[in-house]
Amino acid sequence: MERDVDIMRSRSISVWLLCALMLACHGSLSASPSQCYGTVSRGRIEGSVRLPAQGPNFSAYSGLAVAAGRTHVHAKVAAAVLAAYAALRKSSPELNFVYGETGWRTGGRFKPHRTHQNGLSVDFFVPVRDAAGRSVPLPTGLGNRLGYDIEFDAAARYLASSGQSYSIDFAAMSEHLYELHRAAKTEGLGLSLTIFDGAYLPRLLAGARGAYLRQHLVFMKGKPWVRHDEHYHVDFSWPCKRME
Repeated sequence: MERDVDIMRSRSISVWLLCALMLACHGSLSASPSQCYGTVSRGRIEGSVRLPAQGPNFSAYSGLAVAAGRTHVHAKVAAAVLAAYAALRKSSPELNFVYGETGWRTGGRFKPHRTHQNGLSVDFFVPVRDAAGRSVPLPTGLGNRLGYDIEFDAAARYLASSGQSYSIDFAAMSEHLYELHRAAKTEGLGLSLTIFDGAYLPRLLAGARGAYLRQHLVFMKGKPWVRHDEHYHVDFSWPCKRME
């Protein structure tokens, strides 16, 4: 039992060191030869990087999806995502976050998504709290199509098959978007579009960061082709070369 705990601690430390190394090499990430082409809905990318499977306060939605190569992004996007998580680790160490689909190593068509093609799109699963009020990772697995089949009700609650209930932590989500925008700006990136369920937007924008988010983020005004209640989609902006 003690050996298992030591192994888990060792792995956790290794992951943390990897993330710290990536953040310490922030400049080299930014200077990487990532080159995007076209648009998020018709494009490709060269020199993409894969997001870490986990860190001190975040994890990928699926280890299988990571292994399958579905979590690649432009190097500047990776730097911004990791910097935002690092800032949140300092300001709100109790919070847990989960990121979702990003794209293939070389970009291109990324089913079932209509975008995610040139390394500038990232899905983030909503941060949640359990029935006891603790910040916990949203449970994503094969039973709920890696999280994408989760449905929150009008009160922003989700009852899992395990019987555990979860509620969207709008304050944590707004803090994440705030830090993500700041980190993106540092990298010279923009946040061109954020897609989130329109019924929940008033609650997201009602918090302390509401005025900032209204000023700096562009939320989709129309209805997306699939409901975005369990995750929010972010398109970053960066000058890409035209498709051949």
